[in-house]
Amino acid sequence: MFKVLTMNQISPKGLERFSREKYEVASDINTPDAIMVRSTPIKKENLPSSLQAIARAGAGVDKICVDDCTQLGIPVFNTPGANANSVKELVMLSLLLASRGVIRGIRFLDQLAKDSDDPVEITKIVEKEKKQFAGSEIINNTLGIVGLGAIGSKVAEMAMGMGLNVLGYDPSISVESAWRLPNSVERIENLPTLLGKSDFITLHIPMLESTKYMINEESLQFVKKGARLLNFSREGIVDPQAVVKALDAGALSRFITDFPHPVLMGREDIILMPHIGASTKEAEENCATMAADQLMDYLENGNIINSVNFPRVALERSGTHRITFSNKNVPNMLGQVLPILAASEINVLDMMNKSRGEVAYSILEIDKPITEEIISQIKSIEGIFSVRAF
Repeated sequence: MFKVLTMNQISPKGLERFSREKYEVASDINTPDAIMVRSTPIKKENLPSSLQAIARAGAGVDKICVDDCTQLGIPVFNTPGANANSVKELVMLSLLLASRGVIRGIRFLDQLAKDSDDPVEITKIVEKEKKQFAGSEIINNTLGIVGLGAIGSKVAEMAMGMGLNVLGYDPSISVESAWRLPNSVERIENLPTLLGKSDFITLHIPMLESTKYMINEESLQFVKKGARLLNFSREGIVDPQAVVKALDAGALSRFITDFPHPVLMGREDIILMPHIGASTKEAEENCATMAADQLMDYLENGNIINSVNFPRVALERSGTHRITFSNKNVPNMLGQVLPILAASEINVLDMMNKSRGEVAYSILEIDKPITEEIISQIKSIEGIFSVRAF
């Protein structure tokens, strides 16, 4: 029986995917085979020796010690696209909030209700003061999208439906994302050009060392005067100090974000939200379900889909036995493993081997079960991270 440790509140719809016959799922397991997590940080010193996989019910994995997991042969899964519609809808709302005096108008009425209970007086004041909350339509404006993955492509489709012209910039767009992208999105080759052409800019990129503070004082020098910036990606993508300076200088006219940094609080030209981009029932259910399915496929079959540190490797089961192993991506690793199997007269019926950066992963369908002694021999090969038999 596999043991799955849950961290945070995971949607029951996802947990229901685990059969009671094969899985024990709880929040107090000491020797888990897998972890399902939403936001709790996972550090190297907290990794149980029994751990085989981690699944993050969400997209960002910056709170997980991914590099340490890689060296231990532990794939880290995420759920790209599962919360895409939820974030897209919040971006749609934010585009409107950035253009109209909705929030200021609501605050004005809340204060008016405290100051007066005379309906006639309230009506007169509202008619007199409503002009200060006038805004502009977003139709025929230009939206620049930084990051054209699962969320960015949905935002692009939504924006075109609202009458916006859409530009997109993504230096590492995948083939799958490119197919998903509407044809009418104009691809821009660099960030400064996109910033200079866009009335609205929305960010949908992962938090990596290369993307940290991508929006900074230098990049904001290229922004179109009066542009409105949205960040529903990760907090570290945007330098908050640089944004404040750009707002003070009039380079930006509005900033809306899901990450309420203290520097940004208390300003009329900034709208802050308490990290609610994926906080819908549907998004939480989708993320939990996707995370559970990916964990089960890995634990039961060794298949890897949507891992942030291992290559995508999925081989259909043929009803025979199976072995998987991960290793450093160096020459002759298979050349060392196959002779060990051959020495025990084990025949390889099918196999798949792929690499990603410094990591390689292999699935081998074999005609008979392997012993613990064989597993130990493979594990003893220099550069092998992990070995599993099915």
